[in-house]
Amino acid sequence: MKEKKGKKDLLTLKDYSKEEIIKILDMAEKIKSDPDSYAKTLNGRNLALLFDKPSTRTRVSFEVGIKQLGGHCLVLDSKNLQLGRGETYADTAKIFDAYLDGIIIRTFKQETIVTMAENCSIPVINALTDMYHPCQILADMQTLAEKDLLFKKNLKFVYFGDPNNVSNSLLIGFTKLGIDITICCPESLKTDDSLMDYLKEESAKSKNNIHMENDPSGAACEADVVYTDVWISMGQEEQKDKIERMMPYQVNSALLKHAKKDAVVMHCLPAHREMEITSEILDSDHSIVWEQAENRLHAQKGLLRFLFDR
Repeated sequence: MKEKKGKKDLLTLKDYSKEEIIKILDMAEKIKSDPDSYAKTLNGRNLALLFDKPSTRTRVSFEVGIKQLGGHCLVLDSKNLQLGRGETYADTAKIFDAYLDGIIIRTFKQETIVTMAENCSIPVINALTDMYHPCQILADMQTLAEKDLLFKKNLKFVYFGDPNNVSNSLLIGFTKLGIDITICCPESLKTDDSLMDYLKEESAKSKNNIHMENDPSGAACEADVVYTDVWISMGQEEQKDKIERMMPYQVNSALLKHAKKDAVVMHCLPAHREMEITSEILDSDHSIVWEQAENRLHAQKGLLRFLFDR
């Protein structure tokens, strides 16, 4: 294995400082404004997208972004590699280390990504696990920054729905930046205990407030940003009984009446229309969902520049 000198991964936003996150966001905006000036960032570099789960936005935005930065992208499916016949992720990482300059992986277990990062000298990027989705949150932050909302005084940001990889990463990212955040979900659902222990320590440093609410209308009151995600994540399709519990947390016109008149609505997509969000709201003037989706491309280009221009 090559020497790990200067190697930086993105396994979770826990590993990044406030300054590093802001640097990535600033770079993303610069690249978005002047893409031609950064078209040689990845010249001569080969990166692999290794996906164990389906993907639309993540795959397309990374594949296009790598090419726009001058790099070459290989899209790999673990079923068509020796992984499908029992080769370990650790051994696969060592092989990739010899051939590639970076690995972007979407998989189930967070431990899989950690294992790959430990067994190679090249950057490893978490493109989604069951526990975290850091690339999504970088795009969310960029979108909020473009709306002059990210560091708005007394910003009220509320996530409605299932505590999942997106809400976990929102909690970490917002805490790193010292921004208050509210998670609103049924009492029977809760954020991972070990993550809450981590957030308690980090919040003491960053001075942000984390609120856990069960009342949707109360949580939505005077909200600046209303965020939601699917109720049943990939690989959890058997949990269909959850839908009935989640219906009071649907983002719809009745809920939005409690928020500020100029509140914006966010969703990381894919959306299950008429479940976690109605078509009326998703397609309304409140929605910044499509800008959010576009910024996956730009935020990830900012991340790639940060990781490879060191």
